[in-house]
Amino acid sequence: MVSMLVESIVERIELVRPAVSAKLKEARRSALGQFMTSASVARYMASLFSIPQQGEIQLLDPGAGLGALSAAFIQRWQHLAETSATLAVTVYEIDDELRKYLESHLAGCQDDAVELHRKLSFKTYPFDFIEVAASPLEYDVRPIYTHAILNPPYKKIRNDSTHRKWLRVSGIETVNLYSAFVALALQLLVKDGELVAIIPRSFCNGPYYKSFRKFILQVASLDHIHLFDSRNKAFKDDEVLQENVIIKLVRGKYQGAVTVSHCADGAFDDYRESVREFKDIVKADDIDQFIHIPLCEETLRPTSVRPFHHKLLELGLEISTGPVVDFRMKSHLRKVATPGTVPLLYPCHVADNRVSWPLENSKKANALVFDSETRKWLFPAGCYTVVRRFSAKEEKRRIVATVIKTADLQNCEMVAFENHLNVFHSRKQGIPEDLAYGLCAYLNSSVVDLNFRTFNGHTQVNATDLRVLKYPDRQALIKLGRWAKKAVKRTQEQIDERVQELS
Repeated sequence: MVSMLVESIVERIELVRPAVSAKLKEARRSALGQFMTSASVARYMASLFSIPQQGEIQLLDPGAGLGALSAAFIQRWQHLAETSATLAVTVYEIDDELRKYLESHLAGCQDDAVELHRKLSFKTYPFDFIEVAASPLEYDVRPIYTHAILNPPYKKIRNDSTHRKWLRVSGIETVNLYSAFVALALQLLVKDGELVAIIPRSFCNGPYYKSFRKFILQVASLDHIHLFDSRNKAFKDDEVLQENVIIKLVRGKYQGAVTVSHCADGAFDDYRESVREFKDIVKADDIDQFIHIPLCEETLRPTSVRPFHHKLLELGLEISTGPVVDFRMKSHLRKVATPGTVPLLYPCHVADNRVSWPLENSKKANALVFDSETRKWLFPAGCYTVVRRFSAKEEKRRIVATVIKTADLQNCEMVAFENHLNVFHSRKQGIPEDLAYGLCAYLNSSVVDLNFRTFNGHTQVNATDLRVLKYPDRQALIKLGRWAKKAVKRTQEQIDERVQELS
């Protein structure tokens, strides 16, 4: 007999979720980083686990909220008629209001288990999971869990915070509560224990999560990664704009192939999956261990499959974030360029793939005072390729590149780049014009955009991300640049065709 009672509890949680979420004070929810899991997402996450046929299952659900994840796991366990395994559920929830709902829902699950002659027990803890899990000597926490299911809170951790100090006790260095929860839960799993979590995609790239990536890939295998293609649909009721992924990790397992799946949103109507080699997910020569999420086959176009192999340093190029942080140099900013100043370029000056400087009606400055204090932040006259660090939501491409020629900026001797621009240069000097135009065209191509999206799930484009990309050789870029200089009104299709022709 298959229980419909537990399923009704999952549905009951789904019915109260919007009202409870709205009831929670916004300031409190923001402070705790709370976002509720929908029933469809919870069921999908529970479906990713392996359920043993006998023995005891020890499930950990830290930051349990209303209990949707635990209830979905219990439902999965109840529906497996062939298992005789018992289930013990441990949940943490620090919010008093949520915990009332949580305990009621788990008690309902326990009543259903009794009717089916299944052994289900649960414990709820009103404690801070990080404090408990990071202090094993004080709380006698040790690896006992066979399974962990998580929708952890999303909130940055200050370097001087108590959470950061607790985490260091466990040897964990990370910058957000969600990655801290995953790392600690992994430490509490027995060998071959399984963890499934829905988390922001931001951990996949960038320097801030490098330690976290190395930790999880060292202690566990990445078995499955699921991407919601729509940026705002997985937690649409909470207006979350982060791109989210679901990952399955197995503690102490040898890393093999990885199942990669996609769907647009939490309805899973267009679900599709494929199996990929691990080298397609984490490149063997990548010391930063960026996690790439390969695109589904049907989204690939001929322009997206051509491989390039060169690193920036092999091309004699470097990439830096614009060094001028305007709020630290307010006394040096000028609306109008006058003698004794140099052009100061913001992203607004390089919109629509062209340079518009100066901007008379802009709120931003157009110039920076040139003196002994600012000299070290400036670049000499020349030709540079720049990429905006933040792409607008309505733009089709994440990477938007533009060529800057100081000859077009009142023949200035120096130029300043604001912090929201990434600058390609050669030892802090300009680069040959043909190379700059070729690099710009390549960065604006669909092949780069598609490649970039495999490891970057947000609108921010960091210098580290551009450094990780692979490029055509120098001569191929110069050839592309000569074409780009002549094709002033080039279309996206023309750029893609030319990049595809590169050897």
